[in-house]
Amino acid sequence: MSRIGLFTDFGSTYTKVVAIDLDNEVLVGQSQSNSTVDRNIEIGFQSALKRLRSQNSELLDCEFHVKLSSSSAAGGLGLVVIGLVPGLTMKAAQMAALGAGAKVKGAFCYKLNHDEILKMETLCPDIVLLAGGTNGGNEDVILHNARMLADSDIQAPIVVAGNKACVDTIKNILEPTKPGVTIVDNVLGDLDRLNVEPSREAIRQIFMNRIIHAKGLDKAITLVDQVLMPTPMAVLKAAEIMSLGSGPESGLGELILIDIGGATTDVHSIAHGHPSDPNVMEKGLPEPFSKRTVEGDLGLRYNAVSILEAVGIDRLCRYGLLTSSPTALEAKIKHLSEDIRDLPKTDEDFEIDIALARSALEMAVERHSGQLEQIFTSTGMVRIQRGKDLTHIKTIIGTGGIFAFGKNPLKILEGALFSDNNPLILKPKNPKFLIDKKYILFAIGLLADTEPEKAVRIGKKYLVSI
Repeated sequence: MSRIGLFTDFGSTYTKVVAIDLDNEVLVGQSQSNSTVDRNIEIGFQSALKRLRSQNSELLDCEFHVKLSSSSAAGGLGLVVIGLVPGLTMKAAQMAALGAGAKVKGAFCYKLNHDEILKMETLCPDIVLLAGGTNGGNEDVILHNARMLADSDIQAPIVVAGNKACVDTIKNILEPTKPGVTIVDNVLGDLDRLNVEPSREAIRQIFMNRIIHAKGLDKAITLVDQVLMPTPMAVLKAAEIMSLGSGPESGLGELILIDIGGATTDVHSIAHGHPSDPNVMEKGLPEPFSKRTVEGDLGLRYNAVSILEAVGIDRLCRYGLLTSSPTALEAKIKHLSEDIRDLPKTDEDFEIDIALARSALEMAVERHSGQLEQIFTSTGMVRIQRGKDLTHIKTIIGTGGIFAFGKNPLKILEGALFSDNNPLILKPKNPKFLIDKKYILFAIGLLADTEPEKAVRIGKKYLVSI
């Protein structure tokens, strides 16, 4: 009998289950149910699993070979990051946190004061990421901040990823009062070298070993073999393996993956992003090859009103065949932010979602992409690039409910394209578009660690070209 793997995503809104025949590399079923983490996480899981088994007689009495899970339930993974300088170590720490699948609840720099400590305490972070100083550089700030954390009421694990000359002292400062201190390599040991992977892996390990218990998700461990990582990290891993491939199984090359959700729009770029024009100079913090940004004001439900306010009714109407009056449209969009489980029923409901999704995606990709600046000097004009040049990207992947269950995905994804109206924003010029129609990218990310070649082949099979 074939090995069947069960992959589960415990989300804040929906619990999703996917069954994959690992030997034949075939999707054999998928289902979802409302999440019940606020009551008993097992209820939503068993409901989704029952629906899954009912779809395919092969699954009725199936003993799953492996049961792996990701989770964004109970508010996901919230981090506070602390660095030395906003554009350097603090930004590097933010990139590390986002790549680990976290939401950055607060970011602080320079020497912390008591008001900032009070603000951190009210944020109740799941983890604190403490950075600051290149190796051999400034020591005063990170040592001061460690002492401030030690004296605070913050009871969250702390990952230290700063100046290596200070880490032994920092450990001695923090360990007497904090529940866990993990020392990893500096996220910015040198000004021209970003090193986010050690921090990402440390955050993932803390998530598995501590955060699941802290959020009351222990019951999930009895339902699956292991909750491996936060859901956004699973999606990023899927993007990485689909880009790079594994062994003899080639990947798709450098790509962008866009995940439009109810609360956020996440953009992942797997690309070096160096200037495509040799006459352009790079400036600013080095960009990670695998980069994730999170736009917390661009969710299709929680932030529907924010999207409307950002783009205006006229621009929204250009992206959807909307027939209601402006007043009626505003009322409908306000309703979506108040009833986040409301799904489209009429043609205009679908058009509203298309317009909101196109607007959210357009703004999110603009924020993620690099930009050119034109500076005039005594020798003439100089062009400077900050961030990634994504103009050469050949593949864009869309994932999320809007692509799995919505309409007109091409109109939405075209919002990621380079525009002559704003040529200084380095968005893709001529990509092909794929969508995660089966909603399985999180499962691809979970499978990537143990059976990476299968993960790539399954991804290629089920990502749909549009």
